[in-house]
Amino acid sequence: MPHAEVTVTLPPAVWIGAVSREYPEATFRVLSAVPREEDGFGLVEVRTETPDAVLEWMREAPGLTAVEAIRRDPEGLVVQFETTEPLLLASVQASGVPLSLPVEIRDGRAHLELTASRDRIAALGEAFDDLGVTYSLDRLYESVEAAAPLTEKQREVLLEALERGYYDTPRTTTLSDLADELGMANSTLSEILHRAEEAVVKSFVADRLDTDLDVAPPDS
Repeated sequence: MPHAEVTVTLPPAVWIGAVSREYPEATFRVLSAVPREEDGFGLVEVRTETPDAVLEWMREAPGLTAVEAIRRDPEGLVVQFETTEPLLLASVQASGVPLSLPVEIRDGRAHLELTASRDRIAALGEAFDDLGVTYSLDRLYESVEAAAPLTEKQREVLLEALERGYYDTPRTTTLSDLADELGMANSTLSEILHRAEEAVVKSFVADRLDTDLDVAPPDS
């Protein structure tokens, strides 16, 4: 399944774009957000050295109809809000792309991580274009890990093998060296890698053929 990382430049008229520009050193993390027909509501975590100033700004913002600090800690606060301008949420919802939360926003820029078909990701871009929202597609790749039925052990070993050059051409480490590093027998490592590779390859091919393959059940 394609995975995309997108940076959206929020319009100044959108409250969270405006407040994040007013306090560029602050980090805003949207923890939950629910768009409704005419408005939206949610929770945003604010990491800043001036939480009271940010909270006061939000209470005065014309796009916000309700603002309440529901938690404070030494690094900032969590705010529950209601807004009449759920622009970003409406765009994502209209394209049918599941939005991965939290969404981090700094200095007027929102960083989105999305997993959806290429057609739906393209539809999101079109929705942003229609609204005049500037965005950049920072990365687009196949998220094999999310689709592959790997155990935590398989995932850990596979990533370790990748990082140490086991899958480089030519290889920069051997099975024996990798087994020594991981503290396991060669036969055990070979079996774990084989099962992990089988799961990843079959899941990768099935995604493209839009069919189901008989993937062996995960093993440790």
